[in-house]
Amino acid sequence: MLKQILGSHGVAQAVALCRPEVICAYPISPQTHIVEGLGALVKSGKLKDCEFINVESEFAAMSVAIGASVAGSRAYTATASQGLLFMAEAIYNAGGLGLPIVMTVASRAIGAPINIWNDHSDSLSQRDSGWIQIFAEDNQEALDMHIQAFKVAEELSVPIMVCMDGFVLTHAVERMDVPDQEQVDKYLPPYEPRQKLDVEHPLSIGAMVGPEAFTEVKYLEHAHVLQALEALDKASKDFERQFGRISGGLLSPYKIEGTDTVVLAMGSVIGTIKDTIDLMESKGEKVGLIGIKSFRPFPDAQLKDLLKDVKKVIVIDRALQPGVGGVVTDDVIRATRGLNLEIYSVIAGLGGRPITVDGLRKVFLKAKAGDLDELYFMDLDKEIVDKQLAREKEDRHTGPVPESVVREVSSKHKGGL
Repeated sequence: MLKQILGSHGVAQAVALCRPEVICAYPISPQTHIVEGLGALVKSGKLKDCEFINVESEFAAMSVAIGASVAGSRAYTATASQGLLFMAEAIYNAGGLGLPIVMTVASRAIGAPINIWNDHSDSLSQRDSGWIQIFAEDNQEALDMHIQAFKVAEELSVPIMVCMDGFVLTHAVERMDVPDQEQVDKYLPPYEPRQKLDVEHPLSIGAMVGPEAFTEVKYLEHAHVLQALEALDKASKDFERQFGRISGGLLSPYKIEGTDTVVLAMGSVIGTIKDTIDLMESKGEKVGLIGIKSFRPFPDAQLKDLLKDVKKVIVIDRALQPGVGGVVTDDVIRATRGLNLEIYSVIAGLGGRPITVDGLRKVFLKAKAGDLDELYFMDLDKEIVDKQLAREKEDRHTGPVPESVVREVSSKHKGGL
């Protein structure tokens, strides 16, 4: 059924259609509307046989989800930013135990300084936790990916983060096709856990493992994550057959034929990049795009195959490794070893800074001309940065950097941000 609704509410309805048995709820913007929507569905009786648990923190939310999962229940929660970091210990526990928990991450910058706007620093900080991470391009895909996530998580017994851009998607009202219960039930089978606590057959989950077995256990965690490459691809194809639309999968190519320059990106910026590519095409400027839908596991072989005839790759990175560069760029470099590629890492959109068609086109043209730095910060105000670095050389007591930069920006724009 077509509905004009908030992205968060669409995701809440999709999760409800998956018949979760335990929902752990703790509010943090910009995911709060999701658990609020699910709470309303439970209270009204539209979502039956589900325990909605208000917890006292994000750490508690993941801890309760772990307990629910090992007890044999289909478990779900949602979080963002500092909330995801507060969960970190429990996130690694869920990954190491191979528990099929599904969690929405409404991606948001990590402080300090305090910033509530969108980038990918929160989810990417947990990239080694053993969780599958998939990224939605738009709200329809976010809705669809949640349904696929429960299927893949439970098939492989691995936890999955469905990452959707905070505010950009969660708070955007769009037309979404929300399936009915019969359709989802046909696609997603009843939950049959691979492991659960049973008083009739006692066992330990999360036992101590010493040096003699730890490497083997971690290798199996690695192997299970890699199995998701095939499972995600199959889940997407099965979804397309049943629901009549393409969502999810591993990679999404766009106009890459006949071009020597291809852009790689994740999340909602893909839509802006498509607009940029269409505009450039009308001016005779050829650039292609590959949208990355599965970040963990990273589709190395599939990406390498798509890039085999390409000369230049521009990676739009919405998270920064201080002192290193873009997070996704590292994966691209590893995946394309053996190919003769020029790879550019473009740091863009940090803390919600707008990524515009005009800005992207300038970057793409610089890369095509060979004038782009290997690590490039899009729309960086170099004058302000250089001023601050000079002050720090001259005076040890310059005060907090964020406040200094904000003052400079305010002054430059005559008091208006």
